[in-house]
Amino acid sequence: MVTFKVYKLRFTSPLHLGDERADYDKTLSIYHSDSMYAAITAVLANIGYDIPETGDFGFTISSLFPYYQKSKDDEPVYFLPKIKKQDNFSPEIRKKVKNIKWLDIDSFNKYINGEQIFGKVSEDFKGEYLTSRDIDKEFIKKSVNPRVTVSRTGQEDARPFYMDRLYFKYQSGMYFIVEGENTEVMGKALDILKDEGIGTDRTVGNGFFEWEKSEIQLDLPESEYATNLSLFLPKSKEELKKMIPEADKNIAYSFQKRGGWITEQGLNTFRKNSIYMFDEGSVFKTDDIDNYQVKGRIVDLKPNLDYEHLNKKAHPVWRNGKAIFIPVKI
Repeated sequence: MVTFKVYKLRFTSPLHLGDERADYDKTLSIYHSDSMYAAITAVLANIGYDIPETGDFGFTISSLFPYYQKSKDDEPVYFLPKIKKQDNFSPEIRKKVKNIKWLDIDSFNKYINGEQIFGKVSEDFKGEYLTSRDIDKEFIKKSVNPRVTVSRTGQEDARPFYMDRLYFKYQSGMYFIVEGENTEVMGKALDILKDEGIGTDRTVGNGFFEWEKSEIQLDLPESEYATNLSLFLPKSKEELKKMIPEADKNIAYSFQKRGGWITEQGLNTFRKNSIYMFDEGSVFKTDDIDNYQVKGRIVDLKPNLDYEHLNKKAHPVWRNGKAIFIPVKI
């Protein structure tokens, strides 16, 4: 077993997680690693912390995944994303398995060690979650609420729109894994972010949280395949070719466009440059490993702006594509 450090965020207000299109009427159910890393970087820069020239603090984080906790005294049930393994299922369970998005730690450990955990329909299938633990399968609820945009000048009519937000029951929330050194800066960042919020529309009270440290244990196998727990941006085309050989049918992945708006005051009407990253839970060919490793790179998505005209000093806009990889048996 390998012990991983984790940070738990228990949300005290609703949470909206926007996608690349920034649609308000739907929220994501996962807060990606690059967004959390960007939030950490921004808040540390605001308090005058010396941001490394490379944008790398010396640690890598996973994306934020859900955990269920009934009360403060109960043990949390941590979930990890279902891996994109090429499994064959019988027709009667195919739909059930398709609905599963999250595996608890026990199920995840079995799955990465090659055990078949989807062999039959069972009471462990609880909506989007696979777990033998007693949970409320609706411990995260989505709710669409109407809001109104009011004209700043008063010369335009108010415009209604709808916002989809996440609500967490009990002591539940989201957590992320941290690998690397220099994690003492994490506490500094989270102590500020908890009151500023994460996600979208923080100025109206979204994304506030309380945080604490914890641990999880993963039973890592030896394998030539690995899965990523963070959004992943390869260092080079050469590295990518080695990780997704064309003839290997065990490779499975999806990717998405990442970018968004600059959040700095005075520049928040400008978009960052965009880049594509591999989704969490993808399966790649990698070196034989009997432990986890970090792969990927950080890039500067600063747009080509006339900063002098805007009376702004040019600075990098970092997007972190470094990912925590763990081995998985196919």
